[in-house]
Amino acid sequence: MNLTESAILKIKDILAEESDANIKLRVFVQGGGCSGFQYGFTLDEEQGEDDFEIEGVLIDSMSMQYMTGATIDYKEDQYGSSFSIKNPSAVTTCGCGSSFSPY
Repeated sequence: MNLTESAILKIKDILAEESDANIKLRVFVQGGGCSGFQYGFTLDEEQGEDDFEIEGVLIDSMSMQYMTGATIDYKEDQYGSSFSIKNPSAVTTCGCGSSFSPY
């Protein structure tokens, strides 16, 4: 999993706003969404034994198998701001880009 410079800067900003130095951004994959799987983001202060940590981002090993080779980016434009994920493992995606199918 890769992070763009824009994503790294935004993650650092988010984490700097928290009073707990142990908090990290967790990215995960779960069942749901219109394409079968969807991405999720949350703040987490607990790092599991099977978690990977990349630039302040935690991802569990189950989610990592669907995120290998993916790139997380952060964009701000006239429509708003958001993280986006470009995932080469995604065979199909929905129109909003928040869900995907690896099959």
